[in-house]
Amino acid sequence: MRFPLWLVPMTLLAGCTVGPDYDGPVSAGAATPPAAFARGDGDATPQAPAAAEWWTALGDPVLDELERRALAGSPSVAIAQARLNQARAALGLERANSLPKANASAVYVHARVPGVDLGSSNGNGGGGTGGDEESLNFYNVGFDASWEIDLFGGQRRNLEAARASLGAAEANLADARVSLAAEVAQAYVALRDRQHRLALARESAEKQRAIFELTAQRRDRGAASTLDVERQRSQVEQSNAAVLPLSAEYDAYRNALATLIGEVPGALDGLLADPGAVPLPPAEVAVGDPAALLQRRPDVRAAERKLAASTAKIGVAKAAAFPRLSFLGLIGLGGTSVGDVIDPDKLAAVAVPQLSWNFLDFGRNAARVGQAEGARDEAAAQYRSAVLAALRDAEDALSRYGARRQAVVTAARSKASADTSATLVRQRFDAGTATRIELLDAERQRIAADQALIQAKAQMTTDFIALEKALGLGWE
Repeated sequence: MRFPLWLVPMTLLAGCTVGPDYDGPVSAGAATPPAAFARGDGDATPQAPAAAEWWTALGDPVLDELERRALAGSPSVAIAQARLNQARAALGLERANSLPKANASAVYVHARVPGVDLGSSNGNGGGGTGGDEESLNFYNVGFDASWEIDLFGGQRRNLEAARASLGAAEANLADARVSLAAEVAQAYVALRDRQHRLALARESAEKQRAIFELTAQRRDRGAASTLDVERQRSQVEQSNAAVLPLSAEYDAYRNALATLIGEVPGALDGLLADPGAVPLPPAEVAVGDPAALLQRRPDVRAAERKLAASTAKIGVAKAAAFPRLSFLGLIGLGGTSVGDVIDPDKLAAVAVPQLSWNFLDFGRNAARVGQAEGARDEAAAQYRSAVLAALRDAEDALSRYGARRQAVVTAARSKASADTSATLVRQRFDAGTATRIELLDAERQRIAADQALIQAKAQMTTDFIALEKALGLGWE
């Protein structure tokens, strides 16, 4: 068989790849570090932070257990993992599509047809039809293969897009882990905050009720007015009312933690029943630099991989406008008897090269190229948006964390002052120069200062968690 000469230039084109090559995204971040990075707000240090299990720095074994269970059983992580598995399968499919396709077949045909008797008489044509039927058996085994030569790199671009999509799915899984770890930690801190403040609120309500009862006794003795009693009654109602939302929020955070780890509400009641202190962040927080931040943030990495995939799809669309070369090969053995399928003399082979070119599509492929380029431009804008959002998140988180640390210092000073005042009033009460009402009121103010300090600590830890999330930590 002679090789068609027109296939020579076509096969030489097989190394050609059309469409733009992806050289990475254009820079979307600031050339200088954000202000908070430069200032080192909140005792932030420039060392690179660890990428995984940042929550262990809070030193709370219960939180460590919750994070472990959440990362193992959360539906949100399972969803992201399933999408990653789909992307891996899609990449495997694209790899297989670049290889030849082969099929094997075996055929047996049995047919009954009317018999035909042809003859001639006196040199003239003639014939007759008989009434008998004849049986026909046909046996065949065959093998066929087809292969499309990737002349202009369309399949290579498809494979490139699939690899980039897989990278985006991996980054999305990491982002799901980052978000989940932050949500679990924030819910746990909020639960411990409500747990402590609820106990203090109940204690404060009890003291307010005692003040009301003493004031009522003084009114009965003529030492206080009805107005004083009603004012204290109002304070009692306000104290009781303050307990209700704290109790509801405490229950809500318990249920939230249960669902975050993939269990039903109430499943963690035993684990969280014992009171625990609000976990506090370390004295120093490593934040690294903006360039490292953009490399760590999974959402930025996912946006970059989506940009790479959309760039490769431009090449796929452009390759569709060029000729396509494919080869079809057929090999078969067969005949009217079973032995024909193993008889080499009955071998039939066919090789068919095929060239196709849809050169007159009235602009359809040009429109598809325009769509692909528009998708690439959209992905580039989304990447730039993700970068700017990441830098803003880190800047805001550092600023809030630094301010919250100062708020804790202020609340601690207020708490120390309230403790001193309560101690002095108790000394006066023991000496007989202060009333029990004054003592109860001083203790109630001490409780209020303690509540404010606990809340400030919880808010500081929550901002520390937000900072770790903004830095893109919590994954391996």
